[in-house]
Amino acid sequence: ARGLELPVYWGNRNWMPYVADALQDAHDAGHRRLLAIATSAYSSYSSCRQYREDLADAVEATGLSGAVEIDKVRQFFDHPGFVTPFAEGVAEGLEALHAQGFADDEIEILFSTHSIPNSDADRSGPPERGFGAGGAYVAQHTAVAETIMSRLGSSCAWQLVFQSRSGPPQVPWLEPDINDAMAELPARGRKAVLIVPLGFVSDHMEVLWDLDTEAMETADELGLTAIRTPTPGTHPAYVTGLVDLMVERLNGTAAADRPHETDLGPWYDVCRPGCCENKRLGFQPALAGIAP
Repeated sequence: ARGLELPVYWGNRNWMPYVADALQDAHDAGHRRLLAIATSAYSSYSSCRQYREDLADAVEATGLSGAVEIDKVRQFFDHPGFVTPFAEGVAEGLEALHAQGFADDEIEILFSTHSIPNSDADRSGPPERGFGAGGAYVAQHTAVAETIMSRLGSSCAWQLVFQSRSGPPQVPWLEPDINDAMAELPARGRKAVLIVPLGFVSDHMEVLWDLDTEAMETADELGLTAIRTPTPGTHPAYVTGLVDLMVERLNGTAAADRPHETDLGPWYDVCRPGCCENKRLGFQPALAGIAP
């Protein structure tokens, strides 16, 4: 609809068609320069750099090194197209809870995202930005939540919580888990929770199981009324925002003219040196990156 005569190829990390399949199809169709969008909005190893390593692996696996060039759009955690659907969801969720008779001081808003190892979180984002504990990953989520609350002018209490932890139990991951956070709410006088899947773009299994099943069961056990707000999914603002990200890269839009909702953005087109290092794996090469 925007008049962009660009073909679209779809590749997955963990399911068919894989990234290498999409890359091979694009090359076979005669394309040599590609623009990649990873449907992950925040900075961390698993949500950004690993996708760039996946692209590099695909180039190597297909034997197309030197034959194709892949660029990746910037992290879009604070792009209006990503933030707006969440803000609308929070507004509608609060309206629904108010209609059920809950006052603001009886409601806690839980902005939930995927937990990651503390070591990965601390190393997320460029080291020179000095984000401290939790790195850019926590800072970005917190900034988006603050933006949403400021936009709505709500007086409800809120906190950033985590879900979907995996890995060995002796490795520290970001906390609190959403279920543990909810367990503390009745003692504070909370009677309802609004769960916002801030770290996710669609209703995949970690949303449907960890939030719609486990978290809802926890809320029921605690006597809390719970509502889960939508993910961006196919919200028009989100879809439009993805096209905006392509257009700004195609046109070389100056950073000052790129939309962003927090003081942290707009984020970089190309990762900074040492960005989002994975301590366990070591610093792997990644396509279109800058060597540490």
